[in-house]
Order: sequence, then structure tokens, then C-alpha cells
Amino acid sequence: MKCLKRIALSVVAITIISLGAVLLLAQGGDRGEATATIGSAHVTIDYGRPMLNGRDPLSMLQPGQVWRLGASAPTTIKSDHDLLFGHTRVPKGKHILLAQLTEPGKWLLVVSNKPSEAYDSSAKMAEAPMRVEKGQDAVEQMTIKLSANGNQCDLQVAWGTSRLLGNFSVAE
Repeated sequence: MKCLKRIALSVVAITIISLGAVLLLAQGGDRGEATATIGSAHVTIDYGRPMLNGRDPLSMLQPGQVWRLGASAPTTIKSDHDLLFGHTRVPKGKHILLAQLTEPGKWLLVVSNKPSEAYDSSAKMAEAPMRVEKGQDAVEQMTIKLSANGNQCDLQVAWGTSRLLGNFSVAE
């Protein structure tokens, strides 16, 4: 009898773990990491990588809404030096990175101390304008890339044929 209970519990545990993994993958549970050395600063962005699944990603938001720049857990930016977003200094450490659609076709890169679901304007630490471009090839799984250029860093978010482009720099 004890053997049957163990087998039944094992089957239930395996089923729960399998269902959890399937749900996580279906929601874009894959994590990505973008890293760059900008001047003497080491910067890392950790983000969820949702799948396109036939959606038009940038049309899903209304003006004024913020997007977590990914899926599942909040997208974070970590740096060992202070950074500048626009003209605002962001202290070294780990912060939440969001994008905000301000009006059709106009986006802001937002550094926040709260995730998108708890975001309000008091959570904004800094912002920098982003522009939208159309890529030649569709990207099925969202990708963030960082490219260092001296003390400046270019950030690209690619998903579908949309590209959100912004930049920040290392504070002097």
C-alpha cells in the first residue's frame, strides 16, 4: 500500500512539474541577457523573451501605458557605474527597465523603482526617448541587444518587424 502511495505521489509531482514547464514556455518563460562594457561600466539587462505567436506587439498598448519590455518577471538593468538616461543620473545598482508608449509611434525608455503592474509616475527615476524602426526580418522571440560606442550605449528591442531603439551613457 505504501508503494502505491509513493507511486501516486510521484506521478502527481511529475505532472505538476510538467504542466508548470509547459505554461512557463507558453508565456515566454525563456530569459535573455544582454551585456556590454561601456567605457569602464559593466551593464547587464535581464529580460523575459516572449514569442510573437502571430501578434503585432507594439499595437497591443494604448498611449500612456507602460510595457515591462519582455514577459514574466520584470526586465532589469544592472550597472557597476552611474548611468545617464537623457539628462538624468541613475545610481549604479539594479533597477527596473520599462518602455512607455506616450502617443502613437512615440516611446520612452523608462528606469523605474517599481514594475509595470505597480508603476505610477512617482516610480520613474529617469527616461530617454526611443524611436521605432521597421526591421527587414521578423524576430519571433523578443531580443534586446546592447552596443557600446565609447561612453554611450545603444539599446535595441527587436520583436516582430518592430525595432525600438534608444540609448544611455555612463555618467562622468
